[in-house]
Amino acid sequence: MDAKFSSSDGINLTGRILFLSLTGILAVSAFLLDLGAGRSFLSNANLTLPFLLSAFATWAAGLKVIPILRSLKAGQVIREDGPQAHLKKAGTPTMGGIFVVPVGVAIALLMTGFTPNVLAVSLLTLSYGFIGWLDDWQILRRRSNKGITPKQKLALQVGFGGLFCLWALFNNQSVDITNVLLPFGLMLPLGLLFWAIAWFTLVAESNASNLTDGLDGLAGGTGAIALLALGAVLAPNHPELMVFCASLSGSFLGFLGHNHNPARVFMGDTGSLALGGALAATAILTQSLFILLILSLIFLAETVSVIAQVGYYKATKDEKGIGKRLFKMAPLHHHLELSGWTETRVVGWFYGIAGILALLCLVVF
Repeated sequence: MDAKFSSSDGINLTGRILFLSLTGILAVSAFLLDLGAGRSFLSNANLTLPFLLSAFATWAAGLKVIPILRSLKAGQVIREDGPQAHLKKAGTPTMGGIFVVPVGVAIALLMTGFTPNVLAVSLLTLSYGFIGWLDDWQILRRRSNKGITPKQKLALQVGFGGLFCLWALFNNQSVDITNVLLPFGLMLPLGLLFWAIAWFTLVAESNASNLTDGLDGLAGGTGAIALLALGAVLAPNHPELMVFCASLSGSFLGFLGHNHNPARVFMGDTGSLALGGALAATAILTQSLFILLILSLIFLAETVSVIAQVGYYKATKDEKGIGKRLFKMAPLHHHLELSGWTETRVVGWFYGIAGILALLCLVVF
């Protein structure tokens, strides 16, 4: 008797196709960028080798860690007020960032010989991952959506971000990092204002990537694209941070081998906060805050949708204290879901937009 093809089979197949397509595009892009720049594949200073090593190592680590998370009953607690289609995801292991982030960081450190800049961005990334782990652990322990309080999370982000900025302020850099690179070689000198912007960026970027982590493969895929593009732009002047970006990009891609629709594990705050921290810290040390803004436009749109939703609801409250909603649900990816888009369609479109933004940065910087 022939097996019947269900709609869920089609969605699952689309998820695999998206993952394989992204894998191929990023791997070929890394190789072509190295080839065009004359960088040897066998040297430590290229995009391709750390990218591929991290992708395979993270995927292999997931084979070991995911069953452990499942045995520890580290299952995701799903919001009851979220999209009803997500309720079936309850119990899927979360906190996958505990193997994604350390693998990428370790490979970057080993391949760059623990250079000061890579060590600094690695520590910031691990610190933000630690904040996420605290939040994830409290959620799992309490079996609710409430981890550490928003004030506690913000205080830790501000604290670790401040320490990173202090290090960057007093460490001798090869360039004046308070000058921000603009398109076509132009520079914007920010002076002391740079440090306030940098500190804010660390906190904002980590929270923005955290808000984007709401669909199977969404944050991991868009983050992998942004990291690889940032590494490619930095390659001529910051080869050691190019390796860091390539390694983290590969690590998040390797994670997608387990996280693409239907996800077998979620990264949790452990991974999403670290992702934003890695992007921001690297941009701060390389005059790349404007580049980061372009690469992070998806993260920004997700964040703005939440701010707009909350602000509009408060502004339109009636005498009963009930306001109107600007979106069907925030962040933006949930609004698109409730408008009839499938998860894979949302993720596919966001991948495409992230790819266009990456290409734009490679052209104008």
